[in-house]
Amino acid sequence: MRVLGATVDGQTRCIHWSGDLDIVAMRFVCCNEYYPCFECHAAAGHEPAVWPLARFDEPAVLCGVCDTEMSVTAYLATESCPSCGAGFNPGCSLHHHLYFETPR
Repeated sequence: MRVLGATVDGQTRCIHWSGDLDIVAMRFVCCNEYYPCFECHAAAGHEPAVWPLARFDEPAVLCGVCDTEMSVTAYLATESCPSCGAGFNPGCSLHHHLYFETPR
């Protein structure tokens, strides 16, 4: 799976987020491309748009360990990849609003 941005390894870590658990990439609805983080997406010069609630069941999150695509719903319901079991960074929840529409 192609991941754009300043990646530093084959598991989607980037120059901004490179901890052991920083292994997901997000598909941005505005360009339909995967980026490791919102900062990599911003550096590409794209105007950001969050993934809409109505599309939460579509693939929009990529596990960098095994390349499994997950829906936003599946990603938000787990702390690890449902396919390979790799753990996700719990701190990413602080940035969900930058990627996903939040209910009002």
